[in-house]
Amino acid sequence: MTSATLYRMVLPDHVCPFGVRAKEALEQAGYDVDDRILATREQVDAFKAEHGVDTTPQVFIDGERIGGSDDLARWLSRNG
Repeated sequence: MTSATLYRMVLPDHVCPFGVRAKEALEQAGYDVDDRILATREQVDAFKAEHGVDTTPQVFIDGERIGGSDDLARWLSRNG
């Protein structure tokens, strides 16, 4: 089974719906998901700065950054 790493925001007062959608899409496509929760605003901001991205979630498959949930949907439609 191919694995994917998903970084998504789950704050005490907000669960990002795009992260939930990305996790479900990966699982439906048969991926083993390494679900990395960003649980504070500081963790989210540090992740975005480290990876040079503006949004979460971010999906990585085989070490390659696929992108957010819309990018993942396009990638799965081409590679799924």
